[in-house]
Amino acid sequence: MKHRKLFLVAVVTVVALATGGWLLQREAEPVGTVYQQARLFEDVLSRVADYYVDSIDERQLYQMAIDGLLDRLHDPYSVFLKKDDFRALSEATSGNYGGLGIQIDVRDGWITVIAPLPETPAERAGVLSGDQIIALDGRSTEGWKNDQAVKELRGQPGTTVELRVKRVGVAQPLTFKIVRATIHIRSVYTSMMLDDRVGFIALSPVSETSADELTTAIGDLGKKGMKSLILDLRGNPGGLLDQGIAVSELFLDPGQEVVATRGRAPNSSRVYRDAKPQRWPGLPIVVLVNGGTASAAEIIAGALQDHDRAVLVGTPTFGKGLVQSLWQLTPETALKLTTARWYTPSGRTIQRKSRTESEQEAQVALAEEGRDTTAVDTAQVFRTDRGRVEYGGGGIRPDVAVSSDTFSAAERAFVSALGNRITMYRDVVSTYALELKGSGHVTDPGFAVTEEMVQEVMRRLRARGVVIPDSAAAGARRFVGQELGYEVARYAFGRPAESRRRIADDHQVQEALALARRAKSPQDLLSLAAALPPPTRN
Repeated sequence: MKHRKLFLVAVVTVVALATGGWLLQREAEPVGTVYQQARLFEDVLSRVADYYVDSIDERQLYQMAIDGLLDRLHDPYSVFLKKDDFRALSEATSGNYGGLGIQIDVRDGWITVIAPLPETPAERAGVLSGDQIIALDGRSTEGWKNDQAVKELRGQPGTTVELRVKRVGVAQPLTFKIVRATIHIRSVYTSMMLDDRVGFIALSPVSETSADELTTAIGDLGKKGMKSLILDLRGNPGGLLDQGIAVSELFLDPGQEVVATRGRAPNSSRVYRDAKPQRWPGLPIVVLVNGGTASAAEIIAGALQDHDRAVLVGTPTFGKGLVQSLWQLTPETALKLTTARWYTPSGRTIQRKSRTESEQEAQVALAEEGRDTTAVDTAQVFRTDRGRVEYGGGGIRPDVAVSSDTFSAAERAFVSALGNRITMYRDVVSTYALELKGSGHVTDPGFAVTEEMVQEVMRRLRARGVVIPDSAAAGARRFVGQELGYEVARYAFGRPAESRRRIADDHQVQEALALARRAKSPQDLLSLAAALPPPTRN
């Protein structure tokens, strides 16, 4: 799950993993010296290797011991990262990988381009949203899964790949020979003006270039007349501690605390303070948060909330108040270990209390629906700089609680009727959207989805054997219309057009926009939020 993505303190290199008694953890209290425990472990391992009924390679036994040790910590964030996991982590935190620069998904059994990334080999070669990749280096891609396609498309920068592409409106397949390059996944993935005074920036994850990208985006929107900012941290799983601090520093004053960490390891207990003057001290900021806002993203939200620098809108955050350190053990593996807890400037820990990870995820899911079951510890009262009351635990609670959009009863009936054919529904919507693009009838990004278009989706579903009761079909009109509108906008006009349509339908963004439009200053924004009547306020 996306909330398990990392939040790192440092990446350091250490010596190769040594055999030792600390790999063994028994049900009973260990007896004897560490040296004796090490000998005991070696004795057990050698006997398993020599006499167990099934032959197991000794190297595999050591790996099993490592996994068992970390599993007994009962900490889902402390793990041994093997080759593929370590590579994925490195890509997530750096934002860099070798490839073509295209977002893909499986549609109707074919690898379909969702969008080429800006300024990448794929975009420069002319690959477009909606293109179906039917062959890669002469091999048919029919039936490929997403993971296989990603693995095949990526590779060392400088190597060449040949794509055969089927495009709507073009009779014959197109061939592209593209040289792979180092692709940088931007942390700021959406930046636009919502009207003549309010800017919108979506940030995820918190990676090596987050602060620089955010600085550039705010500067560009400022040139377009931005007077208030909506910073969207929803679904941001976190990332690097130093970048969480750097992003917070953009909006705080020198000397203000950003975050404090406390742990047993050397240098794990320290207080991080802002060292740079903020560049936009008069800019009102609304921060959007939800159950997907975690880790380093929560550090940003907590710092801005505690110092009354922003108003938080949405639902309670994930509640991950732990810090992990990363040790690279070999060129292809690493140990990720929880080494500290972190606290907001007011002294709060936002870690959710739960016995298991699944229990925590269930708490977050209920909070998303406006039914937060996490008990508030009213005995531990914290205050912002201006004296606003806060409580610890259970994630960061927004200043203005706005539940995320949920399905109506009729829409739930429609999804239930689809059952395990959700993928078929997505295929139908995507295929029809590409046809609408190719028809030439959709000429404006703000086009209206007609009743006839929705009925055509339903007709195609039924033609594929999907039974949809009339009542469920009627109740899903809005839902299907929105989904079709997003797909057509993306294929016909690009990702920015799709984002605008989604934002227009986004209840939380619209609530944030109503506040941001009226705010003349950060202090004015706080007053506007405080004046909202219950139950809108958190």
